[in-house]
Amino acid sequence: MTEAKPREQTLRPVDEEARALARRLVRAARHASLATIEPGTGYPLASRASVATDFEGRPILLVSDLSVHTQALRADPRCSLLFGEPGGGDPLRHPRITLIGRARLLARDSDERSSAKARFLARHPSAELYADFGDFHFVVVEPERAGLNGGFARAFELAAADVVDPEGAALGERAERARLHMNEDHADAIDAIAARLVTDAGTGWSIVTADRRGFEIVKGDRLERIEFAAPVTEPDGYRNAFVALGRGA
Repeated sequence: MTEAKPREQTLRPVDEEARALARRLVRAARHASLATIEPGTGYPLASRASVATDFEGRPILLVSDLSVHTQALRADPRCSLLFGEPGGGDPLRHPRITLIGRARLLARDSDERSSAKARFLARHPSAELYADFGDFHFVVVEPERAGLNGGFARAFELAAADVVDPEGAALGERAERARLHMNEDHADAIDAIAARLVTDAGTGWSIVTADRRGFEIVKGDRLERIEFAAPVTEPDGYRNAFVALGRGA
C-alpha cells in the first residue's frame, strides 16, 4: 500500500496565477458557504451567506441577530468561507478556495460601515430594504490564510497577503470615482472590454465594485471579474488602467 504524501509535498508554489485565481474566486462571488463554531457545543456550523468584498478584498457579510451564525460569530469570531461555483461534470474539477479568518462586526456609525454597505448593496441591491434594520449588522472577515484548490493536483496554501491588498483609502476613493465615471460616460467601453474578456458577454454591463487590481461587472444575475494589466498604485492611475483595457493592452 502506497503511503500518502505529507501535505507540504502536495502543495504547489504560490505564484501570481494562483493569486489571481484566488482574487477572482473571492471578489467575483455573490455568496459563499460560511462555517462557524456552534455556541455551547463546539460543533462546526455551516450556512450560506451573501458576500461582497471591500476595497482591499476582504469579504463583507450582512448578518441578522436572528441567525445562528451571527450568534456564533459573536461568541467566537473564528470562521471560514468556501468560495467557488461547481460547473458541469465532477464538481471537484472546478476551482474553489477556503478562506480562514476572524469576523469583525462594524460599528453602526463608522465610515468603514458606510463603505462596506455601499459595496455590499452594489452587489445585492435588494438588501437595501433591510440593511439598516436594527438587528442587521455588516461584518468584515479578516483573512489569516487560505487553501486554494485550482483543480486536480493544483493545491496551494496562501497567506493573507496573497488574498488581501494593502490598505489604500485614497485609492479607494479614486476607484469609486472611476467606477461612476465609466458607468455614466463610457458604458460602450465597458461592453467592449466585456466582449473581449468574458465568454458570451453580450451588452448591458455595468461596473459594481473596483479595487487596485481590477473590477467586477454585472448584468442581471451574472457577475464577472476583470483585472487590470497592472495594479493601480497612484490615485490618477485608474484612467490609464481603463484606457489600456479598452485598447486591448
